[in-house]
Amino acid sequence: MFDILFWIFFILFFFYPTIQKRYIEWKRYGKIKEIERKYNARVVTMIHRMETLSIFGIPVFKYITIEDAESILEAIRETPDDQTLMLIIHTPGGIALAAQQIALALKKRRGKTIVVIPHYAMSGGTLIALAADEIWMDENAVLGPVDPQLNIGTMVIPAASLVKAVEKKKEKVPTKYLILKDIAEKALQQIREFLYELLKDKYDKETVKKIVEELTSGKYTHDYPITAKKLKELGLNVKTEVPIEIYELLELYPQPELLASVEYIKRRRINKEKI
Repeated sequence: MFDILFWIFFILFFFYPTIQKRYIEWKRYGKIKEIERKYNARVVTMIHRMETLSIFGIPVFKYITIEDAESILEAIRETPDDQTLMLIIHTPGGIALAAQQIALALKKRRGKTIVVIPHYAMSGGTLIALAADEIWMDENAVLGPVDPQLNIGTMVIPAASLVKAVEKKKEKVPTKYLILKDIAEKALQQIREFLYELLKDKYDKETVKKIVEELTSGKYTHDYPITAKKLKELGLNVKTEVPIEIYELLELYPQPELLASVEYIKRRRINKEKI
């Protein structure tokens, strides 16, 4: 009898993570379908959180990758032009090329595009948000600067800071840093031109210039949180109302239990305003 109970326990223990993972995926699918029906939109998610890999609970930090771009581009191609595409993102950023591919695909799409940010979308995530027709943000959610960063050895240096540092140096600058300055200037010019292309059809010339300067000049550190209020002041089309269902969906992308540090008794959310 003991042997039978032992093996039952062992099998349940072994398969529990897989069963739990499938259950959460099923609930995610159901919530996505609910949002699609409510807003008559194709919903695509790009959620980057700490996830557990295997039964040992090894965490891995996720970010925007080429694989993300491939999947989102495929979803965009599959979505009819007469249907709204709603992209829900929660990301610290990632590979610039991947973020730019996604942003360009959203920009070129003929149908309406909405990017929803329940918490944050930094760096490449900001680029993607700027490409949408509408940005829906929680009033406490943030975007970030999109100033390029240069990998120099083991260091990551903001391009704008490198340019300013070399220009301020009075003594003769080594050739190495002159070359790096040239690369930094090109990176800044490229991202400014890219942003201009994303925004030129949405806002007037002065507003576009103001947004580009604010986000690329190196005025802020790369991880500086830019609030919805500030984005509105810049002239961006930001809506600070996020449907309750979006928060409920985000909860289905949980952090590993071993890393949880905040606990409280959940109350039923009340949607005070309708989208």
